[in-house]
Amino acid sequence: MLLQHAVRVEAYLGSGSKGDVYASPETVRCLIDEKTQQVTSPGGQTVTSGSSYITRPDHRPPPNSRVTLPDGRVTTVITIARADGGRLPVPSNTQVFLQ
Repeated sequence: MLLQHAVRVEAYLGSGSKGDVYASPETVRCLIDEKTQQVTSPGGQTVTSGSSYITRPDHRPPPNSRVTLPDGRVTTVITIARADGGRLPVPSNTQVFLQ
């Protein structure tokens, strides 16, 4: 019920002789948050995230994965954050921060 949006995610597989390589696209139900904020990349750099989405806890796209938002804008994953509700009455989730 809370996952009102859908994004298309192409997981980053690495770089090849012809450029970046991505997995086949996967549609992910989510809740989009269009908020600009500072996040720390896996390399330790502070970067600006223009938006993020929250989705199921098992979703973990690698950094640099390509994401197509509902409005058609294409962006990439900076980093992810996982929230584990444990025994609390709150849902576990993954938040994906985008450029």
